[in-house]
Amino acid sequence: MVAPSLKLQDLIEEIRGAKTQAQEREVIQKECAHIRASFRDGDPVHRHRQLAKLLYVHMLGYPAHFGQMECLKLIASSRFTDKRVGYLGAMLLLDERHDAHLLITNSIKNDLSQGIQPVQGLALCTLSTMGSAEMCRDLAPEVEKLLLQPSPYVRKKAILTAVHMIRKVPELSSVFLPPCVHLLHERHHGILLGTITLITELCERSPAALRHFRKVVPQLVQILRTLVTTGYSTEHSISGVSDPFLQVQILRLLRILGRNHEESSETMNDLLAQVATNTDTSRNAGNAVLFETVLTIMDIRSAAGLRVLAVNILGRFLLNSDRNIRYVALTSLLRLVQSDHSAVQRHRPTVVDCLQETDASLSRRALELSLALVNSSNVRAMMQELQAFLESCPPDLRADCASGILLAAERFAPTKRWHIDTILHVLTTAGTHVRDDAVANLTQLIGGAQELHAYSVRRLYNALAEDISQQPLVQVAAWCIGEYGDLLLEGNCEEIEPLQVDEEEVLALLEKVLQSHMSLPATRGYALTALMKLSTRLQGDNNRIRQVVSIYRSCLDVELQQRAVEYDTLFRKYDHMRAAILEKMPLVERDGPQADEEAKESKAAAQLSEAAPAPTEPQASQLLDLLDLLDGASGDAQHPPPLDPSPGGALVYLLDLPCAPPSPAPIPDLKVFEREGVQLNLSFIRPPENPALLLITATATNSSEGDVTDFICQAAVPKSLQLQLQAPSGNTVPARGGLPITQLFRILNPNKAPLRLKLRLTYNHFHQSVQEIFEVNNLPVESWQ
Repeated sequence: MVAPSLKLQDLIEEIRGAKTQAQEREVIQKECAHIRASFRDGDPVHRHRQLAKLLYVHMLGYPAHFGQMECLKLIASSRFTDKRVGYLGAMLLLDERHDAHLLITNSIKNDLSQGIQPVQGLALCTLSTMGSAEMCRDLAPEVEKLLLQPSPYVRKKAILTAVHMIRKVPELSSVFLPPCVHLLHERHHGILLGTITLITELCERSPAALRHFRKVVPQLVQILRTLVTTGYSTEHSISGVSDPFLQVQILRLLRILGRNHEESSETMNDLLAQVATNTDTSRNAGNAVLFETVLTIMDIRSAAGLRVLAVNILGRFLLNSDRNIRYVALTSLLRLVQSDHSAVQRHRPTVVDCLQETDASLSRRALELSLALVNSSNVRAMMQELQAFLESCPPDLRADCASGILLAAERFAPTKRWHIDTILHVLTTAGTHVRDDAVANLTQLIGGAQELHAYSVRRLYNALAEDISQQPLVQVAAWCIGEYGDLLLEGNCEEIEPLQVDEEEVLALLEKVLQSHMSLPATRGYALTALMKLSTRLQGDNNRIRQVVSIYRSCLDVELQQRAVEYDTLFRKYDHMRAAILEKMPLVERDGPQADEEAKESKAAAQLSEAAPAPTEPQASQLLDLLDLLDGASGDAQHPPPLDPSPGGALVYLLDLPCAPPSPAPIPDLKVFEREGVQLNLSFIRPPENPALLLITATATNSSEGDVTDFICQAAVPKSLQLQLQAPSGNTVPARGGLPITQLFRILNPNKAPLRLKLRLTYNHFHQSVQEIFEVNNLPVESWQ
């Protein structure tokens, strides 16, 4: 005889009445023992009550796996009360990881064919919740039959089950294509909403279904127009908007059907304009419909006037009091700024006002959009706004703001002086947050503007005298003082107020930088080099400079010690060469933004080239290595080219007479992989200074309708070659020609052996895992000979 157990209501009360966790566990363990005993005795009358208690225990987080087989028994029962609890237990306790879930396939099939609506509803709910791919394939014909049943209750649940089946098994698309066309004629909102969702899933996963449903675009347009103008029924109205859920779903489907299709887009234009102008925006439901309308307008081939209307709607969203709506507007405008720049520019004042938002997410989006709106016509006004924001922005935004200002100034600077002033303001305000290349860029900019040398060195000297805590600013100032210290002492700059500076003040300031605890080792290297160069620019005695240099011969920092030893050697043994060696450094002038873009594109290849083994240098180059004046701690410093082995080679380099080697012939690109819109192309570079090194850039692009995620590219070469894989630029390739993924392969082939490459690609596309392994044997001969 089974010991009496608690009823479900009594069990809930006793568990809730437990004062400690131990008391709760004791009650549950005791009741689970009663439930197990009842299951073993096979009590058919109270089995569903025992399982209901076990499900409550499972919801509290306690193990309940021993009730899985009881779920199958209750589902097979003929009583509705048993089936109801059995199906609920199956949804909670079973999933694809348990083989037991396959045992209920026949029970679900029988219940679907019974014709009893409540039982059919239970079976459909369970199938749509935990149905595996095998179950979906077996039960797809039964679900297809129920799609055309007269009962709206069953049809609605069958449609949702079909959506689950398509997500699990995309090849079942052909089974559900014919019923969808008939279901579009329904007047029941629940059925129509489910049908639109099913068609959306079909179009996203099957190009054939996408072509098929483009024929029903006029019908979808008519349904949405009816909703906007008259509405189906008042009970579906939410805040004065007729069924916004159905409207949003139809707009999403129209966006998919009209993408890259002229005829379908033309059919939608009038309707989208009607929705955009007639929707009430005083409530959130209307804003949701309006936002989906904007996304649809921007994603299809809509008319130019309609796109301007969409941008203006987003501009009105920026004035909304709801922060979520403002965030959505900023994010959408950021996506549109490249394609509709002039339309977005009209809302520039509102975007700039959003910089002062207290919400960090909003201010970050506003900053990104403000930087994207900068062009040659508004660069002065926008830079003033952004520099004002830089002074008061949160610390986590300073790096992005400073980098954005520097990039925009470099691209759109109206004059060199304005460009220099802008960079100096950023370095003074947020010098510790700028990018690593800011120092090199500013030194190159100043070096190329000969007419501004005196102005720049005076501005930097004044800034350095006021603050030595901003390390990039100190480095640029030290470099500039070292190069143009004679102009600083002359005091003949007419563009700023006269400033009388003597030699002792300049030397004292640089010594202060060297002795400051805030100075980084790289900053001290700049200051020490500046002192050394001033030894040829100052008219007084160099004893003070020689004393400072000799002090740092015993510095703990190896790099600084090496520089001090070299400079001291230059004073003692090569003093007759010091003036020629320490002349002003000639810097290459950049022609403009185009040259900057080319430099950025070749940056990755240049980094790999520097990592390649260097050729053996002649004995004459040892002196130049000793007298190297470049700061080795700076990652952007340009290294001197290999020297001519002739005795005059050192003199050629000292006088800076470059001799560029002839550029090799370009190697043609190669397409090695293509599947469902995903392509992989290889481009090749052989650095002239190291012909045995081959740099391969693998570029993955995606022209399909679905994103490629978790993309991994692996490579292998024969044992006679050395391969180094660099980190890829990302692991996601957006759909429709989004930003590609690039990855560099560095292959060393000293014996010039024939090159063969084996690649393995793994990624997810259209919710399916793809793995491809193939060999590339048709590489260009120029890549290895």
